[in-house]
Amino acid sequence: MADTGAAALTHRRVLAIALPIVISNATVPLLGLVDTGVIGQLGQAAPIGAVGLGAVILTSIYWVFGFLRMGTSGLVAQSHGAGDAVETGAHLARALAIGIGAGLLFILLQMPLFWAAFRLAPASAEVESLARDYLAIRIWGAPATIGLYAITGWLIAVERTRAVLMLQLVQNGLNVVLDLWFVLGLGYGVGGVAAATLIAEWAGLGLGLWLARPILMTVLPHARHLFAAVQVRRLAQVNVNIMIRSVLLQASFTSFMFMAAGQGEVTLAANQVLLQFLAITAYALDGFAFAAESLVGQAVGARRPDRVRRASGLTAQWGVGGAAVLGAVFWIAGPWIIDLLTTSPEVRAAARVYLPWLAAAPLIGVASWMFDGIFIGATLTREMRLAMMQSVAAYVLALMILPGVMGNHGLWAALMVLNLMRALTMARYYPRAEAAAAPAAAA
Repeated sequence: MADTGAAALTHRRVLAIALPIVISNATVPLLGLVDTGVIGQLGQAAPIGAVGLGAVILTSIYWVFGFLRMGTSGLVAQSHGAGDAVETGAHLARALAIGIGAGLLFILLQMPLFWAAFRLAPASAEVESLARDYLAIRIWGAPATIGLYAITGWLIAVERTRAVLMLQLVQNGLNVVLDLWFVLGLGYGVGGVAAATLIAEWAGLGLGLWLARPILMTVLPHARHLFAAVQVRRLAQVNVNIMIRSVLLQASFTSFMFMAAGQGEVTLAANQVLLQFLAITAYALDGFAFAAESLVGQAVGARRPDRVRRASGLTAQWGVGGAAVLGAVFWIAGPWIIDLLTTSPEVRAAARVYLPWLAAAPLIGVASWMFDGIFIGATLTREMRLAMMQSVAAYVLALMILPGVMGNHGLWAALMVLNLMRALTMARYYPRAEAAAAPAAAA
C-alpha cells in the first residue's frame, strides 16, 4: 500500500476533508426539527415532550460510546499513514465488534436503564408512558447507531468524508420520508417517529458496512490475530481515556444547565436558546478538527514530525478563520437567530443580554477543539484526559465563585474558563504530538 503520509498537505486537502463534514453536520439539527414538526402536527403537547425526552435519553446513553468514533479515527489514521492495510481493517473490525456488542447489551439492560433515566428526568404520567413506547422501539437500533460510530471514525481517518456526508444524507433523508409516511400518512404517532428512526439507523449501518467491505475483507485471512493482547490493550488504553474525558466534558455541560435552573425559568430558557449557538459552533468547526485527526494521524503513522506540525498549522488556520466568521455572525445576526428560536418576549430579552458571551465563544473555544483533533490523531488520549481533569478543576472553582458574584454572566464566564483552560493545558502537551511521530530509531 502506498505511503499516504507522502501526499501533499495543502489547504485544498484540508477543505476536501472538512467541508463534507460541515455539510453533514448541518443535517443533524434539521432531523430534530422534522421529528418535532411532524409530531407537532398531532396538536398535543405530550407527544412532543415524549419524543424529545426519549431522544435525549438515548443520546445520553449512546454517547458513552462516542469514544469509538474518536479512538477509531486516530488508530486507523496512523495505520493508514503507515501503509498497513491489514491493521487499518483490524482497527475498524475491533471497533465494530465493541459497538455492536455494546448495542446488544443496551437492549438486554433496557428496563433498568430506562427506569434510572426516568428517575433522573421525571415527567408527567402521559409523557413518560409515550416516551417508554418510543424507547421500546428505538432501543433496537442501539447496535446500528453505536456501530456507525466506528465506521464514521474509519471514514474520517482515510479522508473519505464525502462518504460520511452520503451516509448522513441517506440515513436522515430516509428518516424524514418515513416520519412523514408513518405519522402523517398512517397515523402511527410517537411509535411512527421511533420506527422511522429505527429503520434509518439500520439502513445507515448497512450502507456503512457496504462502504467498508473492501478493507474488512483484508482482515479475514488474519482473523485469529484480530484480538491479539497487545492490540486489545492499546485499544482499551486509547478508548478508556477518551471515555473519561468525554464523561467529564458532558458532566460540565450538565452542571451548567443544573446551575442555570437556579437562575429562574426565564434565564434557564434563555441559556437553552443560547446553547444552540454553541451547538452550531461545534457542528461548523468539527470539520477542521476532523481534518486534524486524519492528517495528524497519518503523519504519525508515516513517522513524519514535520508533517504533524504542518497538518496542525493548516487545520488550525481554518479553524480560527471559521471561529472568527461565526463570532461575527453571532454578533450581527444573533438577535435574529434568538427570535427564530423563541417567541417569548422575556426569553428573547434575556438571551440578548448574554449574547456577547456566545459571540466570543467560538474564538475562545476554537483552540481546545482543534487540539482535540490533533491529540486524537496522535492518540495522545492520556494527555487529553489529564488536560480535561485539570480544566474541570478550574471550571468547578469558577462555578463556586463567579455565579455568586456575577449571576448568569458568571455562569457563562465559568464555561469560557473551561474552554480556555482546555486550550492552555493541551498546548502544554502539544510537543508530544510531534514526538509521537519521531522515527522509531530516534524515539
